[in-house]
Amino acid sequence: MNQNANNRSQRAARQLLESWQRSGITHLKRVVPDPKLVTQDEPEPETPSERTILPVSRDVQTVAKPEILTQQTVVPTKEDSTEPDDSQKEMGVPRTTKSNLVKADRQAELDIIADQVAQCKKCPELASTRTQTVFGVGNPKAKIMFVGEAPGADEDKQGEPFVGRAGKLLDKIIEACQMKRSEIYIANILRCRPPGNRNPSDEEAANCRGFLDAQIEIVDPDYIVCWGSVAAKNLLHSDLPIGKMRGQFYDYGRARVLCTYHPSYLLRNPSAKKNVWEDMIYLFQDMGIELKSS
Repeated sequence: MNQNANNRSQRAARQLLESWQRSGITHLKRVVPDPKLVTQDEPEPETPSERTILPVSRDVQTVAKPEILTQQTVVPTKEDSTEPDDSQKEMGVPRTTKSNLVKADRQAELDIIADQVAQCKKCPELASTRTQTVFGVGNPKAKIMFVGEAPGADEDKQGEPFVGRAGKLLDKIIEACQMKRSEIYIANILRCRPPGNRNPSDEEAANCRGFLDAQIEIVDPDYIVCWGSVAAKNLLHSDLPIGKMRGQFYDYGRARVLCTYHPSYLLRNPSAKKNVWEDMIYLFQDMGIELKSS
């Protein structure tokens, strides 16, 4: 790694830690994989230096198409301990990388963060008006992660993202992509409903950013889809309109990010469904999967 890349990685790691700390996250509980859940033919464990938490890049740029990265579980040996060292304990960062965790372990870590979200009151207005927090749902080892804007009335009532009219349309899009909702991990920029379904403020998004970073870090998806301009702006720090962000991939850590119109926009502008379907074809082509044009 050259010096510039090393500096970017260090800067990204600091930004990740700061965003977690702003949201009150001090540590993630280390979960030891169940040997019964690990396959027999496993790769050799990484060295301790390779098992540090993966930084999330804030750089936004198009990149060449990589091969699909497979995720494997590794049982740590006694010599290859995943216990954090003293400096990492001070920062609250475990040495366990997400590729070392089986599905149940990742869900356990997500549950820890979800409990912290449920107790969060950093945004007084949101905390006083919400019915409940809406953390995230789906496969904790998903290759694709969806990021939306914020919970609406139905989501606030049921505690799950994308369950209203826009959510039903999203389900149809997922089905058209020959996938199931349970195969994807779904989250939002905010975990509380803004009154009147207004857009999240910059302060609210910043307060909630650590929780989103934690979800991305744990799930470690190959692809992230930003649904709508609010998600794209807050994840990628871009002020470009969503129409100009479509049709290309952006870098976020090791994940490739695609931006498209929010399902609620499609309810108001049905003609844009064609554009979203084009985006889905583009996404799955990059994954090596051909979707039939409708």
